[in-house]
Amino acid sequence: MKVWVNGALSEIEDARVSVLDHGMTVGDGVFETVKAVHGQPFALTRHLERLARSADGLGLPEPDLDEVGHACAAVLAANPMPLGRLRITYTGGLSPLGSDRGTDGPTLVVALGSTTRRPDTTSVITVPWTRNERGALTGLKTTSYAENVIALARAHQQGASEALFANTVGRLCEGTGSNVFVVLDGELHTPPVSSGCLAGITRALTVEWTGAKETDLPMDVLGSAEEIFLTSTLRDVQSVARVDGRDVSTAPGPVTTKAMRVFEERAAADPDPKSV
Repeated sequence: MKVWVNGALSEIEDARVSVLDHGMTVGDGVFETVKAVHGQPFALTRHLERLARSADGLGLPEPDLDEVGHACAAVLAANPMPLGRLRITYTGGLSPLGSDRGTDGPTLVVALGSTTRRPDTTSVITVPWTRNERGALTGLKTTSYAENVIALARAHQQGASEALFANTVGRLCEGTGSNVFVVLDGELHTPPVSSGCLAGITRALTVEWTGAKETDLPMDVLGSAEEIFLTSTLRDVQSVARVDGRDVSTAPGPVTTKAMRVFEERAAADPDPKSV
Protein backbone atom coordinates (compact mmCIF):
# COMPACT_ATOMS: atom_id res chain seq x y z
CA MET A 1 0.00 0.00 0.00
CA LYS A 2 1.28 3.44 -0.96
CA VAL A 3 0.09 6.73 0.48
CA TRP A 4 0.73 10.36 -0.39
CA VAL A 5 2.38 12.46 2.33
CA ASN A 6 3.37 16.07 1.73
CA GLY A 7 4.33 15.92 -1.92
CA ALA A 8 5.29 12.32 -2.60
CA LEU A 9 4.14 8.70 -2.58
CA SER A 10 5.52 6.55 0.23
CA GLU A 11 5.19 2.94 1.24
CA ILE A 12 2.75 2.89 4.13
CA GLU A 13 5.47 1.53 6.45
CA ASP A 14 7.63 4.58 5.67
CA ALA A 15 4.91 7.26 5.70
CA ARG A 16 5.46 9.74 8.53
CA VAL A 17 3.58 12.69 9.99
CA SER A 18 4.99 14.49 13.02
CA VAL A 19 3.59 13.64 16.45
CA LEU A 20 3.29 17.42 16.84
CA ASP A 21 1.04 17.79 13.81
CA HIS A 22 -1.93 19.96 14.80
CA GLY A 23 -4.31 17.43 13.30
CA MET A 24 -3.12 14.91 15.86
CA THR A 25 -2.71 17.11 18.92
CA VAL A 26 -5.92 19.16 18.72
CA GLY A 27 -7.90 17.82 15.75
CA ASP A 28 -7.08 20.89 13.65
CA GLY A 29 -7.79 19.49 10.21
CA VAL A 30 -10.36 18.74 7.54
CA PHE A 31 -10.93 15.69 5.39
CA GLU A 32 -12.90 14.11 2.58
CA THR A 33 -13.83 10.50 1.88
CA VAL A 34 -14.30 9.67 -1.80
CA LYS A 35 -15.64 6.46 -3.29
CA ALA A 36 -13.40 4.96 -5.98
CA VAL A 37 -14.60 2.22 -8.33
CA HIS A 38 -11.80 0.46 -10.21
CA GLY A 39 -9.59 3.51 -9.74
CA GLN A 40 -12.26 6.04 -10.80
CA PRO A 41 -13.17 8.51 -8.03
CA PHE A 42 -16.81 9.54 -7.81
CA ALA A 43 -17.78 13.23 -7.56
CA LEU A 44 -14.16 14.24 -6.91
CA THR A 45 -14.71 17.84 -8.03
CA ARG A 46 -17.47 18.33 -5.47
CA HIS A 47 -15.37 16.71 -2.74
CA LEU A 48 -12.41 18.98 -3.48
CA GLU A 49 -14.67 22.03 -3.47
CA ARG A 50 -15.98 21.03 -0.04
CA LEU A 51 -12.44 20.37 1.20
CA ALA A 52 -11.58 23.96 0.28
CA ARG A 53 -14.74 25.28 2.01
CA SER A 54 -13.99 23.32 5.16
CA ALA A 55 -10.37 24.52 5.19
CA ASP A 56 -11.54 28.12 4.80
CA GLY A 57 -14.05 27.68 7.61
CA LEU A 58 -11.32 26.37 9.88
CA GLY A 59 -8.96 29.18 8.89
CA LEU A 60 -6.44 26.86 7.24
CA PRO A 61 -4.44 28.01 4.21
CA GLU A 62 -6.28 27.42 0.95
CA PRO A 63 -5.38 23.93 -0.32
CA ASP A 64 -3.83 23.62 -3.77
CA LEU A 65 -6.61 21.58 -5.36
CA ASP A 66 -4.47 20.74 -8.39
CA GLU A 67 -1.94 19.17 -6.05
CA VAL A 68 -4.66 17.35 -4.14
CA GLY A 69 -6.12 16.03 -7.40
CA HIS A 70 -2.68 14.88 -8.52
CA ALA A 71 -2.14 13.14 -5.18
CA CYS A 72 -5.49 11.35 -5.49
CA ALA A 73 -4.65 10.14 -9.01
CA ALA A 74 -1.23 8.91 -7.89
CA VAL A 75 -2.62 6.98 -4.93
CA LEU A 76 -5.40 5.41 -7.01
CA ALA A 77 -2.92 4.35 -9.71
CA ALA A 78 -0.54 2.87 -7.14
CA ASN A 79 -3.21 0.84 -5.32
CA PRO A 80 -5.60 -0.86 -7.79
CA MET A 81 -8.73 -2.32 -6.20
CA PRO A 82 -12.38 -2.88 -7.20
CA LEU A 83 -13.93 -0.59 -4.58
CA GLY A 84 -11.96 1.82 -2.48
CA ARG A 85 -12.32 4.47 0.21
CA LEU A 86 -10.08 7.39 -0.79
CA ARG A 87 -9.27 9.54 2.22
CA ILE A 88 -7.90 13.09 1.87
CA THR A 89 -6.66 14.67 5.10
CA TYR A 90 -5.47 18.29 5.33
CA THR A 91 -4.29 19.61 8.69
CA GLY A 92 -2.71 22.63 10.38
CA GLY A 93 0.68 20.94 10.17
CA LEU A 94 3.61 20.99 12.58
CA SER A 95 2.67 23.25 15.50
CA PRO A 96 3.53 23.94 19.14
CA LEU A 97 1.59 22.04 21.77
CA GLY A 98 -1.64 23.93 22.35
CA SER A 99 -4.20 25.63 20.13
CA ASP A 100 -1.86 28.05 18.32
CA ARG A 101 -0.81 26.97 14.81
CA GLY A 102 2.80 26.80 13.72
CA THR A 103 4.35 28.43 10.69
CA ASP A 104 5.59 25.35 8.78
CA GLY A 105 2.42 25.09 6.69
CA PRO A 106 -0.27 22.42 6.37
CA THR A 107 0.04 18.66 6.07
CA LEU A 108 -1.59 16.76 3.18
CA VAL A 109 -2.13 13.01 3.35
CA VAL A 110 -4.03 10.93 0.79
CA ALA A 111 -4.62 7.23 1.46
CA LEU A 112 -6.79 4.46 0.01
CA GLY A 113 -8.41 1.48 1.69
CA SER A 114 -10.49 -1.30 0.24
CA THR A 115 -14.16 -1.58 1.10
CA THR A 116 -17.26 -3.57 0.11
CA ARG A 117 -20.71 -2.60 -1.13
CA ARG A 118 -23.13 -1.77 1.67
CA PRO A 119 -26.28 -3.89 2.29
CA ASP A 120 -29.50 -2.49 0.83
CA THR A 121 -31.03 -2.13 4.31
CA THR A 122 -29.68 -1.26 7.74
CA SER A 123 -30.68 -0.45 11.31
CA VAL A 124 -30.10 2.84 13.14
CA ILE A 125 -30.48 4.18 16.65
CA THR A 126 -31.03 7.65 18.03
CA VAL A 127 -28.66 9.04 20.66
CA PRO A 128 -29.18 11.56 23.49
CA TRP A 129 -26.32 13.82 22.40
CA THR A 130 -27.00 16.75 20.08
CA ARG A 131 -25.48 18.53 17.13
CA ASN A 132 -24.80 22.21 17.77
CA GLU A 133 -26.31 23.99 14.79
CA ARG A 134 -24.61 27.24 15.88
CA GLY A 135 -21.13 25.91 16.64
CA ALA A 136 -17.88 27.10 15.08
CA LEU A 137 -17.47 23.78 13.26
CA THR A 138 -21.04 23.47 12.01
CA GLY A 139 -21.12 22.44 8.36
CA LEU A 140 -17.37 21.75 8.23
CA LYS A 141 -15.98 18.26 7.65
CA THR A 142 -13.26 18.34 10.28
CA THR A 143 -11.07 15.70 11.87
CA SER A 144 -12.62 16.52 15.26
CA TYR A 145 -14.67 13.32 15.13
CA ALA A 146 -14.69 12.01 18.71
CA GLU A 147 -18.44 12.66 19.15
CA ASN A 148 -19.09 10.47 16.12
CA VAL A 149 -16.80 7.73 17.42
CA ILE A 150 -18.75 7.58 20.70
CA ALA A 151 -22.16 7.59 19.02
CA LEU A 152 -21.19 5.01 16.40
CA ALA A 153 -19.80 2.71 19.08
CA ARG A 154 -23.16 2.84 20.86
CA ALA A 155 -24.91 2.03 17.59
CA HIS A 156 -22.70 -1.01 17.07
CA GLN A 157 -23.35 -2.15 20.65
CA GLN A 158 -27.08 -2.15 19.82
CA GLY A 159 -26.70 -3.99 16.50
CA ALA A 160 -27.06 -0.90 14.31
CA SER A 161 -24.76 0.62 11.71
CA GLU A 162 -25.51 4.30 12.36
CA ALA A 163 -26.58 6.72 15.08
CA LEU A 164 -28.84 9.71 14.39
CA PHE A 165 -28.64 13.07 16.16
CA ALA A 166 -31.12 15.82 16.89
CA ASN A 167 -29.83 19.38 17.08
CA THR A 168 -29.99 21.57 20.19
CA VAL A 169 -33.65 22.50 19.55
CA GLY A 170 -34.82 18.91 19.05
CA ARG A 171 -34.99 18.87 15.26
CA LEU A 172 -33.78 15.95 13.14
CA CYS A 173 -30.22 16.60 11.99
CA GLU A 174 -27.94 13.81 10.69
CA GLY A 175 -26.01 10.64 11.41
CA THR A 176 -22.40 10.24 12.50
CA GLY A 177 -21.34 10.01 8.86
CA SER A 178 -24.54 10.22 6.88
CA ASN A 179 -27.53 12.35 6.03
CA VAL A 180 -31.08 11.16 6.61
CA PHE A 181 -34.17 11.28 4.37
CA VAL A 182 -37.78 10.47 5.31
CA VAL A 183 -40.93 9.84 3.29
CA LEU A 184 -44.09 11.58 4.53
CA ASP A 185 -47.37 11.20 2.64
CA GLY A 186 -45.41 9.85 -0.30
CA GLU A 187 -43.06 12.86 -0.46
CA LEU A 188 -39.33 12.82 0.19
CA HIS A 189 -37.82 15.19 2.78
CA THR A 190 -34.40 15.80 4.34
CA PRO A 191 -33.32 18.28 7.04
CA PRO A 192 -31.94 21.59 5.72
CA VAL A 193 -28.29 22.51 6.19
CA SER A 194 -29.48 25.10 8.73
CA SER A 195 -30.30 22.17 11.04
CA GLY A 196 -26.56 21.78 11.58
CA CYS A 197 -26.09 18.78 9.32
CA LEU A 198 -23.15 18.42 6.98
CA ALA A 199 -23.89 19.38 3.39
CA GLY A 200 -23.22 15.85 2.17
CA ILE A 201 -22.19 15.30 -1.44
CA THR A 202 -24.48 12.29 -1.81
CA ARG A 203 -27.22 14.24 -0.02
CA ALA A 204 -26.95 17.11 -2.52
CA LEU A 205 -27.02 14.77 -5.51
CA THR A 206 -30.00 12.90 -4.11
CA VAL A 207 -31.90 16.17 -3.63
CA GLU A 208 -31.05 17.27 -7.17
CA TRP A 209 -31.85 13.93 -8.79
CA THR A 210 -35.05 13.08 -6.88
CA GLY A 211 -36.56 16.49 -6.12
CA ALA A 212 -36.52 15.86 -2.36
CA LYS A 213 -37.60 18.80 -0.21
CA GLU A 214 -35.39 20.35 2.47
CA THR A 215 -37.70 20.51 5.48
CA ASP A 216 -37.30 21.38 9.15
CA LEU A 217 -38.39 18.15 10.84
CA PRO A 218 -39.03 17.11 14.47
CA MET A 219 -36.96 14.24 15.79
CA ASP A 220 -40.07 12.14 16.37
CA VAL A 221 -40.72 12.05 12.62
CA LEU A 222 -38.58 8.90 12.68
CA GLY A 223 -41.48 7.14 14.42
CA SER A 224 -44.09 8.10 11.84
CA ALA A 225 -42.22 8.20 8.53
CA GLU A 226 -43.38 5.75 5.89
CA GLU A 227 -39.82 5.20 4.72
CA ILE A 228 -36.38 6.27 5.90
CA PHE A 229 -33.05 6.12 4.16
CA LEU A 230 -29.47 7.27 4.67
CA THR A 231 -27.08 8.78 2.16
CA SER A 232 -23.30 8.98 2.29
CA THR A 233 -20.28 8.49 0.08
CA LEU A 234 -20.02 4.76 0.74
CA ARG A 235 -23.68 4.03 1.48
CA ASP A 236 -25.01 5.83 -1.61
CA VAL A 237 -28.75 5.44 -0.84
CA GLN A 238 -29.38 2.88 1.90
CA SER A 239 -32.80 1.96 3.26
CA VAL A 240 -33.43 1.95 7.02
CA ALA A 241 -35.37 -1.09 8.21
CA ARG A 242 -35.23 -0.48 11.98
CA VAL A 243 -34.98 2.59 14.23
CA ASP A 244 -34.26 2.00 17.93
CA GLY A 245 -35.44 -1.58 17.53
CA ARG A 246 -38.72 -0.59 15.85
CA ASP A 247 -39.42 -1.91 12.37
CA VAL A 248 -40.05 0.64 9.63
CA SER A 249 -43.20 -0.45 7.79
CA THR A 250 -41.56 -0.89 4.41
CA ALA A 251 -37.85 -1.26 3.72
CA PRO A 252 -36.93 -0.50 1.08
CA GLY A 253 -40.22 1.13 0.17
CA PRO A 254 -41.19 2.36 -3.28
CA VAL A 255 -39.81 5.89 -2.88
CA THR A 256 -36.52 4.60 -1.50
CA THR A 257 -36.28 1.95 -4.21
CA LYS A 258 -36.74 4.61 -6.87
CA ALA A 259 -34.13 6.87 -5.23
CA MET A 260 -31.68 3.95 -5.16
CA ARG A 261 -32.23 3.27 -8.85
CA VAL A 262 -32.04 6.92 -9.90
CA PHE A 263 -28.84 7.47 -7.93
CA GLU A 264 -27.18 4.36 -9.33
CA GLU A 265 -28.12 5.22 -12.92
CA ARG A 266 -27.13 8.90 -12.71
CA ALA A 267 -23.85 8.15 -10.92
CA ALA A 268 -22.93 5.54 -13.52
CA ALA A 269 -23.68 7.98 -16.33
CA ASP A 270 -21.55 10.79 -14.86
CA PRO A 271 -18.77 9.88 -12.40
CA ASP A 272 -17.96 13.54 -11.73
CA PRO A 273 -21.26 15.46 -11.57
CA LYS A 274 -20.49 19.14 -11.15
CA SER A 275 -22.25 21.49 -8.75
CA VAL A 276 -25.31 23.30 -10.10
